[in-house]
Amino acid sequence: MPLRWLLPALSLLLLPACSRAPAPDQTSASTGPMEAPAPVVQRKAQGEIDWSPVRLEAGDAWVDCSAGYRQGDGRPVLSLAYIDLRDVMQDCRATGLMRLRYKGKMTQSFAALAERAGKVAGDLGIGKRILDIDSGGGSVESAMRAGDAIGENDWTIWVRGDSVCHSACVLLLAAGDMRVIVGPVGIHRMIRLRSTATSRKELGEELRRISDDLRNYLERNGASAEVYDLMTTVPNRTLHILTDQELENFGLSGSNAVEDDLDRIRLARRCGTEFLRRRDSFRRAYEAQCVEPADAARQDVADINACGLALRTSYGFPDPRCPIESPMAELDGAVLAMPAEPAPADGTGGGEPGTATPDTTEHGAGDDATVAHP
Repeated sequence: MPLRWLLPALSLLLLPACSRAPAPDQTSASTGPMEAPAPVVQRKAQGEIDWSPVRLEAGDAWVDCSAGYRQGDGRPVLSLAYIDLRDVMQDCRATGLMRLRYKGKMTQSFAALAERAGKVAGDLGIGKRILDIDSGGGSVESAMRAGDAIGENDWTIWVRGDSVCHSACVLLLAAGDMRVIVGPVGIHRMIRLRSTATSRKELGEELRRISDDLRNYLERNGASAEVYDLMTTVPNRTLHILTDQELENFGLSGSNAVEDDLDRIRLARRCGTEFLRRRDSFRRAYEAQCVEPADAARQDVADINACGLALRTSYGFPDPRCPIESPMAELDGAVLAMPAEPAPADGTGGGEPGTATPDTTEHGAGDDATVAHP
């Protein structure tokens, strides 16, 4: 079944809670003791956030507290200052869900947005986060920086039917906990803007400087090395649109394998192995009964949601012990436990709204940035 028919409603089944348990449970999802799991590649820990004044230079962003994008994309993000991001996300404490819509290039300012939005959502106790992306590409370094923040802060990524994810944007998909893809995903060779190279050898040496970082990034996020191969072989003047099968094979769609290992360990500990069995059974039934290949092109998200909500009662969801972890919990208005209002640390004000720090970009990347865009 093509993954593009799974539409954004499927992400509501698999949005992870914000907490993780680093130690494995001793029981499996079946019966008997669980063998020690194979080591999983750990995500890169997010470093301390730089709250220096910065503003979006090559894109626009909005915040909404629901998954219903047909009703609009919410409040515009006018400032990346801590206090202003906190203000625009404040209402999402009531739903436990924050959807960040971004349209634009992969730049350092976008990476700052990804880092800061995850931090503020965590401070507010908003455990469900969706990055609703529409990007034609940009800086590879910026995409990896944003991806590390996304991987560390429990994000689902959408590529809606009215959106694209091309070039460097593909690296974001590698980092998401859950990827729901309807719009086209394209990839091609990286280039360096204003390169001083005069030969193939010199150009290769420039690109080699980031090759190790890129390969390590893909590995720690559970993505295939074939993504790197495409980013070094497909001519920049063309764009290779990935098929559904390629997206799945490359580890860029559906549930992230690295995160799924960690999530199952956490759910087994918190909700029990019987919960895991029912959740897995529901997922299979949902795909078979609610996402029908013959009718998917004509289905609306609301129709799929209604089918899933009706179906899940047969599997005992929402579970009274674990309502937030239950499939489609966001449609119930499940609210995460909200912490006391934390005071911003000194220096996290991030400047006044509209304070500009020029992003030395050219079509979404600085002069020294490696980019991949049409």
